[in-house]
Amino acid sequence: MPGSNHPYMRVAERIRRRILDGVLKEGEKLPPVRELARQEGVSVATLGRSLDQLQVEGYITTSRRGTFVANAPEVAPSGYDRITRVLRTGSVLSEGETMVVTNAELIRPPQYVAEIFDLEDGDQVVRRQWHTGKGQQRIGLFVTWYPAHFAAAVPELLSTSARAAVGLLPKIQQATGRHIQAGRDDVHGRDADAREANFLGLRVGSPILAGAHRLWDDEGVIEYGEWCLPYRLVVGYEYSFEAAPDVS
Repeated sequence: MPGSNHPYMRVAERIRRRILDGVLKEGEKLPPVRELARQEGVSVATLGRSLDQLQVEGYITTSRRGTFVANAPEVAPSGYDRITRVLRTGSVLSEGETMVVTNAELIRPPQYVAEIFDLEDGDQVVRRQWHTGKGQQRIGLFVTWYPAHFAAAVPELLSTSARAAVGLLPKIQQATGRHIQAGRDDVHGRDADAREANFLGLRVGSPILAGAHRLWDDEGVIEYGEWCLPYRLVVGYEYSFEAAPDVS
């Protein structure tokens, strides 16, 4: 199977990113195939494979009238998508998404979070809780954690203003001199508890997709996050095997 370096996969990724970022809006008609192929600098055949891939993933629909961004596509950005978006654009949100920050505080963390940040007993962390939506749809509930001393360098970490939340990760990197080198996502399906169901507009016990991510550099974890999405949403990841050992 062709990898992500194949031209049609690179084109699909560019179009997918524009849809996830909201540059291409729901229901928007894409240019004719020949024009879009010219814009992307590929052959019509290559573009056709890209569109086939995006249709299978649920991002677009095709008909005799043309190719359109799917209405309310049942897709959600992965942790990687959101992190690269904020580093690329300064915002964790796509066009049309809204954010409500419900908590931003310094607290003594649960034991597992203290271990993630390698904290001493009694140390504090910044905990931020927020949810996103688009129209009437709740898209996700998020909790992000940071070392407490980051708040001195980036006071916005302790603000519940949605405006202050814009571009936090770039601000942290600039203010602290630390830069993300790697990350990891862990995802699992489970039932929503009362808090999660309330924020996502679901019944308690409804199935959700839950996950956690860690971002780190040589000094340790910069950001730890937990999130959950309502059922029916699809999250996609791309990866390569360049670092895999040669077993031939």
